[in-house]
Amino acid sequence: MNSAVRTFVMPRSASERIPRLVFRSLRRVFNIIMRFMPRYEQRDQLMAMFAPLASVLLVPVFLMVETFGFALMFWGTGRPGLPDSIATSGSSLFTLGFVTVDSPIHYVLAFAAAATGMIMPALLISYLPTIYGTFQRRESLVSQMEVAAGSPPSAVILLTRTRLLKNLAVLGEVWRNWNTWFIEIEESHTSLTAAVYFRSQQPNRSWITTAGAVLDAAALARSTIDIPLDIRADLMIRSGYLALKYIAQVYGRTYHPNPHFPEQPISVSQDEFNSAYDTLVKADVPVLPDREKCWLDFAGWRVNYDAQLLDLCALVMAPEAPWSADRCEGRIAISPKFRGRNLAENSTASADANSEDALPDSVIIG
Repeated sequence: MNSAVRTFVMPRSASERIPRLVFRSLRRVFNIIMRFMPRYEQRDQLMAMFAPLASVLLVPVFLMVETFGFALMFWGTGRPGLPDSIATSGSSLFTLGFVTVDSPIHYVLAFAAAATGMIMPALLISYLPTIYGTFQRRESLVSQMEVAAGSPPSAVILLTRTRLLKNLAVLGEVWRNWNTWFIEIEESHTSLTAAVYFRSQQPNRSWITTAGAVLDAAALARSTIDIPLDIRADLMIRSGYLALKYIAQVYGRTYHPNPHFPEQPISVSQDEFNSAYDTLVKADVPVLPDREKCWLDFAGWRVNYDAQLLDLCALVMAPEAPWSADRCEGRIAISPKFRGRNLAENSTASADANSEDALPDSVIIG
């Protein structure tokens, strides 16, 4: 019961063995099945069933554990044997009544088992609507971003389309909306961990790749585009990498507490950045003239969220997208200990290129 309450009710992340075992075991089964599916669309359709099926399976698994637990209590308080105790526990837990009890302690255990049997389905009934409400709020902004950033989402497309269709000044509203989105995602996806695996309605759309595209767009805006400083971009990047870090930590990932480039490398190469820089120039997006400094500043922003972005893309098997899921293969195999051995304890990157150092003290939150 304690594990069920911590999973279904407690509004914070809780690493419980039973839900973890259910999700990991089912994921192994899905991984085996996906070996026989050559097309991504087939694997995506299968993975769309993963989170709902795992969530529904939690209740019968909890009930089986409770049945065995009450059986041990019945056995320890005088029932003649384990088989009879299991029958008595199951009869009480599922309120079937085909086994009777005849002692005060067994009456107490029978009533407790019956109450537990009614509470478990009630918890699931309240749990699933909460998850789907979280899913709908998350996907609303993700779906809107497909219009601006393309499908799959791209930071460069977001910036060039904004320049062609509107004034770049409207980006401030994008940063404000996504800052709120990241704050909500951190709260919901660390307490309702199953929500991380719920997939978007379209196979080429994903909450994590869209988040990566928006973060990269803000990093490019702060490092490369010649527009007035907008502190909302800084705040959005900070709330973004904190949200992704806290969500990834629920799944056992650990990260450098204060990463700096180039001590900690990023997955985007300088050639890829140069290509994006040229694309922005061709689209008549105003860019800063010092390309080398732009690259160093962009990398300084990106290093804050690069590792957790790729880890989450691999975890949810996100569709391929530029600068995120297109380079996350093999990330699941990287253990926290292996990553930790590559962390530099003393970093000396410039403050103007790192989001936490770049924010003035007056706007650092938390």
